[in-house]
Amino acid sequence: MSAPPRTELENALAVCKGSFLSVGFFSFFVNLLMLVPSFYMLQVYDRAVGSGSLSTLLMLTLIMLLLMITLGGLEWVRSRIMVRISTRLETLLGQRLFDASFKQALNTGGMNASAQPLSDLSNLRQFLTGNGLFAFFDTPWIPIYLAVMFIFHPWYGWLGVISALLLVGLAYINDKLTNSPLHAANREHMAATTFTNKSLRNAEVVESMGMLGQLRQRWSVRVHKVLSLQSTASDRAGAISAISKTFRQIVQSLVLGLGAYLAIQHEISSGLMIAGSILLGRALAPIDQLIGAWKGFIGARSQYDRLHELLEKISAEPQRMSLPAPQGAVSVQNLSVAPPESRKAIIRGLTFDVAAGESVGIIGPSGSGKSTLARALLGIWPPIAGSVRLDGADITQWRRDELGPHIGYLPQDIELFEGTISENISRFASLDAQAVVAAARMAGVHELVLQLPEGYDTVIGANGGGLSGGQRQRIGLARALYRQPRLVVLDEPNSNLDDIGEKMLAQALHKLKQSGATVFVITHRPNVLAHVDKLLVLNNGDLAMYGPLKQVWAKLQNTQQAAANAEPTSAQQ
Repeated sequence: MSAPPRTELENALAVCKGSFLSVGFFSFFVNLLMLVPSFYMLQVYDRAVGSGSLSTLLMLTLIMLLLMITLGGLEWVRSRIMVRISTRLETLLGQRLFDASFKQALNTGGMNASAQPLSDLSNLRQFLTGNGLFAFFDTPWIPIYLAVMFIFHPWYGWLGVISALLLVGLAYINDKLTNSPLHAANREHMAATTFTNKSLRNAEVVESMGMLGQLRQRWSVRVHKVLSLQSTASDRAGAISAISKTFRQIVQSLVLGLGAYLAIQHEISSGLMIAGSILLGRALAPIDQLIGAWKGFIGARSQYDRLHELLEKISAEPQRMSLPAPQGAVSVQNLSVAPPESRKAIIRGLTFDVAAGESVGIIGPSGSGKSTLARALLGIWPPIAGSVRLDGADITQWRRDELGPHIGYLPQDIELFEGTISENISRFASLDAQAVVAAARMAGVHELVLQLPEGYDTVIGANGGGLSGGQRQRIGLARALYRQPRLVVLDEPNSNLDDIGEKMLAQALHKLKQSGATVFVITHRPNVLAHVDKLLVLNNGDLAMYGPLKQVWAKLQNTQQAAANAEPTSAQQ
């Protein structure tokens, strides 16, 4: 049976395999040189003190200093390698995780919009550069240290083995007692952070309607739960850590007593008495270090699991062949679309065709699926059945970075990004001043921008701070019209516009028609419909009417008139 393919996270770690092996190689010499203090003490007592030779003491000291300086250099080198590993992981996974976070937000309609994966990668990198990880490289040396203790004296060896087993048992108990509450605390902390971010994004609503107290109470409940779980885990880990350190200090004292007894019995020298105590402390240090770093290890393991799950759930976009620039012909066949993470279709079985250069108005009551259709036309929400084709190719077959410049989209909720107005209009691509001004003129916002203190260089916040809803909408419209895209979808483009804005929108629709763009306009206001060729009527997710504007409008008016005439009759009956 062939092994399952490695995930992207595993591949990234595999790329760093050579560096991990280098750390292991240096760890070999680091731990070998860790024996120097014990043997130095042994030689000082047995040779220098025993013979009374100052020259021997001097040479032993010089050799010890040289080896310890070498030890320090090797530890510095392996720490630098781990820093390079963490940097390489960021290089290999950073952009991929950014894209996966974006895709996750897109697939969930923004409900799970979070930078947590990038934070997890950063925290995982920090763990790799910390001292806790080196305990895992030093742990395999414990049997070697214990073997040397057996060489010193069997009783030393057995005391070391029993002590190591007890400390390993404490590490296992520590894992069992702290793993579950720490995982639960991490989940609650993420949920509390998400809740807080959503509350802050709606600060105006919260303030205006006096909701702060209720939201604070909900936040407080979550935070107290996090604190309770973290406190439980910390109390348990602290108790185990205290027991571990106390036990190690007791054992190191007992080994001195054991050494003294053996020396009195003339079974070992006085040098071995001191050297045995130092060596036992070194043998048990990695276990004690593991217990101290266990909380960080559990956190890193949780971060690894979340990253692994995300990268498995959201695969990388496949490399697609480039297609010619679109002309704008749209064909919708038996289209059914449901919101992200739902199988309940909002629009069902839609079929219609739009020739390149045609403009279509989309109307219908609230909740009929107009915005859902807009997202499907742009390939934002994938269909659960049917297809949307642009110039004969399924909308999902296009390379998004190549298709994007030919798409113009104005959503209901205008989101501007931190940067200048010119950067927002140019979509943060290479700034083309002439194209920016042309788009602004087309959207009727050029004169408005010139009145701002810094003109097109005016810096706006993520929420378009300092701009009115109508101004944001017109700047968003300019962004949608940048470089004259071939497919334009405008979702309620006049919802925040005054009379002047309405007039500018009508001019923009006229210019779009002249440019040959295919335009979809979703609206509740009938005055915009005078500038479209066709009308599409949705009703409860179904295609009620579709065709030339005048025909559909007349049919719609007749239907409404007939319904109005029928109401008095029904009332009389």
